[in-house]
Amino acid sequence: MATRDQGSESIWIHYRFTSPQDRVREFRVNLDPGTLGLIVKERDDYPEWTKLTHHQCTNCPLRPEDHPRCPVAANLMEVVEYFKGTVSYEQTEVEISTESRTYRKRAPLQDGLSALVGIYMVTSGCAILDKLRPLVHSHLPFATLEETTYRAVAMYWLAQFFRKQRGKEPDWSLEGLVRIYEQIVVVNRCFHGRILGVHVADAGLNALLQLDCYAQFTNMLLLRKNLGEIERLFHAYLED
Repeated sequence: MATRDQGSESIWIHYRFTSPQDRVREFRVNLDPGTLGLIVKERDDYPEWTKLTHHQCTNCPLRPEDHPRCPVAANLMEVVEYFKGTVSYEQTEVEISTESRTYRKRAPLQDGLSALVGIYMVTSGCAILDKLRPLVHSHLPFATLEETTYRAVAMYWLAQFFRKQRGKEPDWSLEGLVRIYEQIVVVNRCFHGRILGVHVADAGLNALLQLDCYAQFTNMLLLRKNLGEIERLFHAYLED
């Protein structure tokens, strides 16, 4: 779970990567406690590839006159620049810390990087990816496909409960969640094209591809209503 700083107004998640050469790189993600939006550190200059019009997502609702830079690209700049010379299969010690718990795993770099990139993407202010932001509240790095599907469906149905509580029309059919993931697949693919021009090695690109694969597979499970594996866990609710 994301963690609130003691005596602070921010919530934090801390990532630490240790390479086989004992090179350490740390990233501290600070989030607004009310919105889980990323607390942005302004910079004096940004690379060309962060401009909104540089491979802008085909489904992006933003206008360059209002948003000169892609909010996700601007916030991911430091991560992309640092890891652009690394390779995805490099075995790395990854440690993710919050106040509640710490996750540690020796894994291919792309696994840890994918989890970190995912946080930045859903907390940066992208109108499409924002729909997954509630998942950051219970951030689960290294999640399996089944865990990802479980959490996404639970999040969506809880959102429908809140909609109903406010007098809005809920969607219990999951059709809306399917549409959300269809849009996310488009964003992931377009963003992959955006950073191709940064001359990165395969780690950064594979981290995005991994996110895209999860989005596609989750979408397929929802489209086919193939939730049987998860349904079996609820037998206590289904037998009476």
